[in-house]
Amino acid sequence: MNAIKAVLESWQQAVVDENLDKIMSHYSDDIVSFDAVKALHIIGKPNYTEHWKYCMQLCSGGIIFEIHQLNIQHSGDLAFCHYLSRCGSVQDFGNENVGWMRATVCLRQDKDEWKIMHEHFSSPFDPETGKAIFDAQP
Repeated sequence: MNAIKAVLESWQQAVVDENLDKIMSHYSDDIVSFDAVKALHIIGKPNYTEHWKYCMQLCSGGIIFEIHQLNIQHSGDLAFCHYLSRCGSVQDFGNENVGWMRATVCLRQDKDEWKIMHEHFSSPFDPETGKAIFDAQP
């Protein structure tokens, strides 16, 4: 389980550092993502790389990404993780534009390396207004 946690910590640091190559090095070539931003789903590393570029442009003042309440389960060459994420960006004058998200991540071990093969981020929403609830607290 330590190896899986290390992969997620390395990926998280790459996100905060805005290092796209390092971010993408943590994904399998056949990644399927259900991201909370824009697309319904994204299939394949090239498409997800373009999506990450778009998302990083939205956070021009710096990315905030924290993992909280991480839970890891694994058996054999598959791992299932879920956590709450405080994420967003630093805006003008140092103000944070952040919210809480839910995340589910599945990893597969390939040649002694754990790679993220599926990722799902979401926010709760208000069914009466259809709007995401970004200020929900854990």
